[in-house]
Amino acid sequence: MNKKILIVLANYYKDISDGLLKSAMKNIPKSSYVKILRVPGVFEIPVTISKNLKKFDAFLALGCVIKGQTPHFDFISQATTNAIMDISVSQKKPVGNGIITCLNMRQAKARKSKGAEAVKAVVSILSQK
Repeated sequence: MNKKILIVLANYYKDISDGLLKSAMKNIPKSSYVKILRVPGVFEIPVTISKNLKKFDAFLALGCVIKGQTPHFDFISQATTNAIMDISVSQKKPVGNGIITCLNMRQAKARKSKGAEAVKAVVSILSQK
């Protein structure tokens, strides 16, 4: 499979994002071309994917949102998830959602390997005829 994949990585929780990226990279087919773009937070992921739609066959959104004391967590998580789904369906291109939503840092650290699941989903869609 010789496909071009863009990984958009939110750096807000750099340690968590780096773990997500590491687990994702282990599962990307060797024949794929991969580019990584870093953005400040998960809210910037959908627009970054949108700006690069014509250049890539598939996308991977990686990042972390941790619940705080305000409803901000809910707004950011829902808006980002909806935007990613809208992009994928309207453009007919797979977007692996590897954005983890956690209640605390302990949960986030335990889920750093979830990038692998997002890649496996994208590869599965790319492999369909």
